[in-house]
Amino acid sequence: MTDPERPVDTHNTALADALTALRAHWGWFVALGVMLLVLGTIAIIHIVGATLVSVLFIGILMLIGGIGQLIHAWRVRDWAGFLFWTVSGLFYAGAGVLAIVNPVAGASLLTLLFGASLIAVGALRLWIWLNNRAQQGAGWLALSGVITLLTGILIAINWPGNSVWILGLLLAIDLFLQGWAALFMGLALRAKQ
Repeated sequence: MTDPERPVDTHNTALADALTALRAHWGWFVALGVMLLVLGTIAIIHIVGATLVSVLFIGILMLIGGIGQLIHAWRVRDWAGFLFWTVSGLFYAGAGVLAIVNPVAGASLLTLLFGASLIAVGALRLWIWLNNRAQQGAGWLALSGVITLLTGILIAINWPGNSVWILGLLLAIDLFLQGWAALFMGLALRAKQ
């Protein structure tokens, strides 16, 4: 019997119901995990191919996005919007065509942008830590900032030589992490039955 004075915690009830429903499908999580681990292994073995396929995929998406922006530009009635969407669409579609026609150059450009982004994010995290270092747990932010900054610097120092493998390596690592997470989640759900 529930206490009428005490509110029912619907959030925990909904979460428990969702977990119960997932337990019936634990095998799918295990299968997905194994599949992602196999794909990660293929990506690490064929790291250059994984990089080039990733760049081609990104290039196709950018080309489609650029064409969409150009179509949108012709549908916008005011001049400022037309000019903005046209220029944006041309740059986006041009970058997509570059990545499709010359995936090695596309990988080089994406690797450089990735390294620069890591350097900027690492520096930002260190600046935030510097301004908040008295906060409890701020050391973790500093550690994260240092690791991110150093990773970006290593990518930039080795650029463009690392362009043919760095994106493939990141794809392989991501596939491995997702695979292990899905596999362990499936096994944990099975154990709760």
